[in-house]
Order: sequence, then C-alpha cells, then structure tokens
Amino acid sequence: GFHPESEESSFLLQTAVSVLQSSYLNSTSQDGFQYSQAILVENDVFLSELKAFAQAKEAAGYSQEELEETFAFLLFDNEEEAKEVCQTGLRVNSSSISTLGDPAKGVYISKYADCLHPRPWYHGKSGYIVICKLIKGKVRVVSENYTTSYTCPSPGYDCHVAMSRNSITSKISHCQAFEQSQYYVYEVSGGSTAERPRQICPYIVI
Repeated sequence: GFHPESEESSFLLQTAVSVLQSSYLNSTSQDGFQYSQAILVENDVFLSELKAFAQAKEAAGYSQEELEETFAFLLFDNEEEAKEVCQTGLRVNSSSISTLGDPAKGVYISKYADCLHPRPWYHGKSGYIVICKLIKGKVRVVSENYTTSYTCPSPGYDCHVAMSRNSITSKISHCQAFEQSQYYVYEVSGGSTAERPRQICPYIVI
C-alpha cells in the first residue's frame, strides 16, 4: 500500500544526506558513512526564535550574507542525548572544548558533517547526528586559546571561528581538525549571555 509517512521520511532522509554530504571536509567521507533514519525536529519555539533573531539582526543592519541560514552539526552517542538537545536546545556549558571561547558563555557546533568528534570514527561505530540550522551573524576570527583564561564573546559579534580554518589539511590530526572547524556561537544581550543562543535551531536527527 501507499504510506505517505514512508515517502515523506525517505524524502527527509535524502534531504538530510545531501546536507551532510555537501558539508564534508574530506571527499573520502562520501563512501564512508551510512545513514539509516531521519527524524524531523519540529520545535516551533526554536524556529520562531531563529526568525526573531534574524529579524532583530536585520534591523541592526546585518547583511543578507550574515543572516543566511547555513547548517552545522552535533554528534551524540545515544538517541536520548540527541533528543534532549532537540527539546531543550543547545545550551551553554555543554562543551568540553574551550579554544575559541568560554564554554560557559557560548556553545560549540561543528562546521563539517564528517568531523564531529576529536577522535575519528572507527568501522562499525554508530551515533546520532543532529543537523542544526545556524545563522552565523557577524563572525570574528580568533586565535585559538589553550589557556584557562577563556576568550570571552566579542561585543558586536555572534560567532567565533578559528584563525587556522583555511589550512585544514590531511597533515593535521583529526583532533586539531575538529577543534579548528568548530563554530563558537553565543548571544549576549544587555551584558548577560543567553543560556541558549537563538541562532541555532535543531532541524533533523539522523
């Protein structure tokens, strides 16, 4: 018989896979991953907040390029963690990385769909990827900070990226590639940091 759900979910899976594949760092990843199931995250709160963020920034004079929606990725070992992020959003204090900014004041999310963890995937490993919509806003390039006096969010900006991101090559370790391809995203208003930056919106779990 005809199951609209299955047709819809296979379309969603195709959408998700094309997003992932267009966001690989290494061309070899095209054959390396198998994706089995995609779940659309429909959280009206996050969607409306993403829209509100875009409108506020547009009013503040941001360019179309700065307001453009792009994708970013999170990896979880189990479905519960992935679902939790979809329900509660990506919150500060959730990252073990601190090279681009204070993890208590912002969140980290991966730019590449095949570079989601400090260690490479091994054969047979599985996990859950949350594809998020991201509005980067004003991006500041910062040098990586390996000290414990963390880099703070930059006033007037919304996102930090690592300076060395153009030089990600096969020569550097997976861990470095992972750290260098993170977005550090934050939202500061009136001197305080948002618990959950509105410019990240969980979109599909795969």
